[in-house]
Amino acid sequence: MKKVSFVFVGAGSRGNAYAKFMQSFPEEAEVVVVCEPRDDARKRFSDLYKIPEQMQFRNWQEVADKPKLADAAAICTCDTDHLAPAVALSGKGYHLLLEKPMAPTPEDCKTIYDAVKKNNVMLAVCHVLRYTQFNLRLKEMIDSGLIGKIRNIQLLEPVGYWHQAHSYVRGNWRNESMSSFMLLAKSCHDIDLINFFMPSKCKAVSSFGSLTYFTKANQPKGAADRCLECPIEEKCAYSAKKIYIRDITNFDRWPVNVVTPGGTPEAVLEALKEGPYGRCVFACDNDVVDHQVVNMEFEDGATAGFTMCAFTFSGSRETYVMGDQGTLRCTSEGIEHCDFLTEKKEMHPLYIGDGQITTGHGGGDFGLVKAFVAAIRENNPSLISSGPEISLESHLIVFAAEKARRSGTVEQI
Repeated sequence: MKKVSFVFVGAGSRGNAYAKFMQSFPEEAEVVVVCEPRDDARKRFSDLYKIPEQMQFRNWQEVADKPKLADAAAICTCDTDHLAPAVALSGKGYHLLLEKPMAPTPEDCKTIYDAVKKNNVMLAVCHVLRYTQFNLRLKEMIDSGLIGKIRNIQLLEPVGYWHQAHSYVRGNWRNESMSSFMLLAKSCHDIDLINFFMPSKCKAVSSFGSLTYFTKANQPKGAADRCLECPIEEKCAYSAKKIYIRDITNFDRWPVNVVTPGGTPEAVLEALKEGPYGRCVFACDNDVVDHQVVNMEFEDGATAGFTMCAFTFSGSRETYVMGDQGTLRCTSEGIEHCDFLTEKKEMHPLYIGDGQITTGHGGGDFGLVKAFVAAIRENNPSLISSGPEISLESHLIVFAAEKARRSGTVEQI
């Protein structure tokens, strides 16, 4: 078996999530190069994957200036930093594993698409939900005709109150000028998932949503702008102490390891004193929406609705697929099939498959990397279901939906 080699551009949370595949399946793939500007993150990553010093770089430009060093490049930088390395490294012949979203603008997404086409390299956009055993099973049931022709899909993404506070109020994706708008940053692979399930193309979208809660106007009377100084933080569900210290037993896992690499309560406390994750959620520079709905119409007359909401307890997505012969209702418990003719209900338990369910996104992180590695090894891009054409298409739907939200229009795709 050919071992596929990787350059990792970015050694943060997502870079480490995908690189873990190489730990679990060392016979299939290996990390040989890392590009990471933060010294401590680069060192930890290099130590973990035994990357020699001459293969450790502060930026991707140093790698782009050298002869090709690996088969593929995993681009796991911030959203606004995808375009340049994707274009440059595809030009050097690297196949690309590109974290979602592709880029913050439709023009940049198209530029990446054109680059991989011109350079004849494979692209797998990290729409990891396509690669879970659970969603692959659901797709199989839909395509089999089990519930007849699809008439409507409803997909709920309950972001989770603490996740919203961590990533989209205090964190890296809180402000559009620093990353991208909420639907693109958080939910582009939910729109992509609907696109994956539907047999025809989306032709029109509308959308509504806004930032209503995490604002200065809703800060409780007497609250401080930082949780460690706040006299009422124990009564606040969004307290940084609660999210990062009181309810956490493992300080080396997400999301605590994003706050600080220290891995101890003392290190977290120190980071919360001055860092962004210690701020009151009502006193941040966030501007992305905290709830949004998207309505979609497809060429065959089917419709779909997507809801993203911060104000939920669980982060488990729910999908309801309605056909003219039955329904499929999908939760963390499994897939419930209801047949209209027999009026019988049958529960298909959560499909665990080969154990990948224990990895991120319900096994999707490993499922994605596994498919990408196989595609390179076998020179077969059809093994990638989130390739350039379909990923560009679903991104353009997201951009149209956001335009519809801002303008109050129905946008044609």
